[in-house]
Amino acid sequence: MVATVTKTLEATLAPPTAHKERRLQRTVATYRRALSEAFESGADTQSAVNDVVTGYNLTSYAKDALKKYVPQLRRTYNAEELDDDHPVRFTNRGFRIDHSGEREHEFCWRVPQAGRGNAFWIPLRINPAQESLWAELLEGDVAVGEFRLQEYRTNWVLHVTVEYEVAEPDESDDPTPVGFDIGESKLLTGCACQDGTPTQPYIYDGGRARHLRKEMFTTLRRLQSRDAAEWRVDECFDHYQNALTDIVEKASRQAVEYARQFENPVIVLEDLSYIREHLDYGKFMNRRLHNWAFARLTGRIEDKATEAGIPVEYVNASYTSQTCHACGHLGSRSSQAAFRCTNPECWVTEYQADINAAANIAGRLNPWGESLPLKPAGDDSPRDGSGCDTTTGHREVSREPRQTTFSAYSSETSSRSETSLVGSPAVHGG
Repeated sequence: MVATVTKTLEATLAPPTAHKERRLQRTVATYRRALSEAFESGADTQSAVNDVVTGYNLTSYAKDALKKYVPQLRRTYNAEELDDDHPVRFTNRGFRIDHSGEREHEFCWRVPQAGRGNAFWIPLRINPAQESLWAELLEGDVAVGEFRLQEYRTNWVLHVTVEYEVAEPDESDDPTPVGFDIGESKLLTGCACQDGTPTQPYIYDGGRARHLRKEMFTTLRRLQSRDAAEWRVDECFDHYQNALTDIVEKASRQAVEYARQFENPVIVLEDLSYIREHLDYGKFMNRRLHNWAFARLTGRIEDKATEAGIPVEYVNASYTSQTCHACGHLGSRSSQAAFRCTNPECWVTEYQADINAAANIAGRLNPWGESLPLKPAGDDSPRDGSGCDTTTGHREVSREPRQTTFSAYSSETSSRSETSLVGSPAVHGG
């Protein structure tokens, strides 16, 4: 069995000549006028959009892309207005690249232009990590989807959507569930369950991402209050978004590498589909919570896991950080880092809260492990209001001592795990 993976390749255009720059700008301006007129006309079918864009000096590839995209804006995205910086979209029929190892920039892209013989070539600066996919794209081993030309203040960027097949992950009869808790304090906390016992916890710290988000919010607000030029605000925003994207990429890559060390791993993630809509903890906390990269991080983990042949499963996201992984009782969480089990018959006293949550998530891979909380124990929310980073189900009582306590973990394991596994900074969701 095979699975289809979709990925977006990115390349920066080499600085064009003045003549090519003018042609690129003219293409963008014409496309955006056509898009604006089609959208403002209320066209919601391909034929209606075609009636609007036919007269514009655009290639058929751009017009066909508009005929698909404008109805989507109305029906799928419920858009009420357009952004000013829409990229130029082309259908895959117009995509052509060339390659030569003798050039400084080995790959070149043929820029579609209206009129016979008007297209021109321009060198590409590709992402080295995606070089193999560009080569496969050239050879026709991957399928090309839509491609887009985006104008930024200082450069031009080409985005190409590709689809290719990878071996579908095998579901083993004896899987090792590897749970990941996404949060604000610790971006990513992983824990594998072997024979029902939490094993070798992994922590990717969220401090750097938290600092970047706070700095971005403060800086953008200051620039806007001073009526800074729009290009300066956009440049600042792009800087922080690129830094956060880099953190997400590193965290997701390390998560998959961590999972691969176990036999027959299955990555288990929380289903957080609607968590943002359900959070209301005041203006300050909402800003922090809503900036967590829930979807981005889980999506990148899933993409990388699929490429690595590791299955990914999603489980109920209720009470994972509030439930004792050992006995299944609801406990208390008086601080962000510490979980306390209030069941007097349980061997657990204090435990690292994020590792406890990751162990619960891993334990929910088995559907028979889901149950209701056994014993509510008061308000579980940390004092800073961030206790709702989790929301999941519960498991059968197990009173056998199987795991180190929080204090033991803190003194013996924390420094080793954080040094060897945390490595670089990261963002946190969950």
